[in-house]
Amino acid sequence: MFVNADTRKLKMNSLSREPNTVFIGRKPPMNYVLAVITLFSAGNKEVTLKARGQAITTAIDAAEITRRRFMLDLKVNKINLGTDEVQMQEGGTRNVSTIEITLTTEAKPKEEAKATRKAKAPGTEAAKE
Repeated sequence: MFVNADTRKLKMNSLSREPNTVFIGRKPPMNYVLAVITLFSAGNKEVTLKARGQAITTAIDAAEITRRRFMLDLKVNKINLGTDEVQMQEGGTRNVSTIEITLTTEAKPKEEAKATRKAKAPGTEAAKE
């Protein structure tokens, strides 16, 4: 089936209904880490990770990797847990767990954040003053 450029643009726009949101799926966590960093680099102050079912662990991994390795001033603003009812092909419904992790930042560069953490660490000269 041939898809023209106008249809492709329409599909891309319909996928981005929720701005500043990363939908977590089956890809490795680092793919989602890159997506989160890209959204923050674009000037966003808040990014939400959404996942359901087995992808919940990937969402948590992506949030923690981003927060601990790349954006040290990133804070977990809120976490929403819930349940969706999904229709099964055989009929009936099934409950699937969901999670939304909202991350916020003050937009400090990585080097500046490291210096701040070192200064606050016990036993450093800056902490003794």
